[in-house]
Amino acid sequence: MAHLRAVEGRILQGIKTRFESRYVTLPSAERIWTLSLSPESEGRGECTPLVLVHGFGGGVGLWVQNLEPLGRRRPLHAFDLLGFGRSSRPTFPADPEAVEAEFVRSIEEWRGQVGLTNMILLGHSLGGYLAASYTIKHPDRVKHLILVDPWGFPERPSDLSETWKPPMWVKAAVAILGRFNFLAVLRAAGPWGPALVQRFRPDLKRKYAERFEDDTIVEYVYHCNAQTPSGEAAFKVLSESFGWAKRPMLGRIHLIPKEIPITMIYGSRSWIEPSSGEKVKHLRSDSYVHTMAIEGASHHVYADRPEEFNAAIAEICDSVEEGSASPPRTPPSPPHTVASSPSPVPLPPALLNPALE
Repeated sequence: MAHLRAVEGRILQGIKTRFESRYVTLPSAERIWTLSLSPESEGRGECTPLVLVHGFGGGVGLWVQNLEPLGRRRPLHAFDLLGFGRSSRPTFPADPEAVEAEFVRSIEEWRGQVGLTNMILLGHSLGGYLAASYTIKHPDRVKHLILVDPWGFPERPSDLSETWKPPMWVKAAVAILGRFNFLAVLRAAGPWGPALVQRFRPDLKRKYAERFEDDTIVEYVYHCNAQTPSGEAAFKVLSESFGWAKRPMLGRIHLIPKEIPITMIYGSRSWIEPSSGEKVKHLRSDSYVHTMAIEGASHHVYADRPEEFNAAIAEICDSVEEGSASPPRTPPSPPHTVASSPSPVPLPPALLNPALE
């Protein structure tokens, strides 16, 4: 954990906006590592806070390109999910419904301890799945739900032969790794772990190249996942064949009250299937649901195209204060801008590599 603390410190030292990083202790005695930014302009403190929930294998450090731009406009909080990053790593139940309930319980207890009455809740990937689950359970706490490339929405296809055609060596690897926790190979690599992350995920370094010329982000991802695999084990309980949830969210998304607006943001080059957004629209036909794609972005939308992402999120958040949900404007500019679409172009399915979260 000392290595993780040190590399996270290097990531956050470039943030000029005033922020506070601390542990929030829950009534259960578990601790949630939390980063909070205060708005610089007078009166902004009265805006609805924005809360960021990271995906599988991540932590607060991965939001480094988004914290300042979004924290200038309103109070912002990002935290490491229970079982991930620097948060407590308890033993989760072996039942997917119970695991989901544990995550939701920890988020609600965290909210209470931080003192938030309500929030704009943004979740990426696994964080999107959990943010939707939280909103079902505590709808009065969420003013707008933003789901960024959310994992776990569609059901697993009965026949993968037509939708998933990886090479034979990939199928063999999945069959072997399916018996273990997803990132066990990184922990087994010991001091060679960061090099292994770089080998299989060279894109990670590129995503943050404007801020870090060295291996800071690679080291951060490694040390986030070199700890006790608590959240990793929980995710394995939640998931089926890596890419799908045992309790798909599309079967429950209608339980979110129609008064709560939902925005779903996808990367145009992501492996996440964007058609779930259209299905959510159909299931919530009497409610506000807006889908949009950010051109040129893959699964890590917020890191691939941070400027476009930040602009879109800021506009969504401002609409909350204006009292009406409206789609973010599409800037009339060349490629790699936000593309707003009522029907995103379907993307080819891809293998869920756990490190991609």
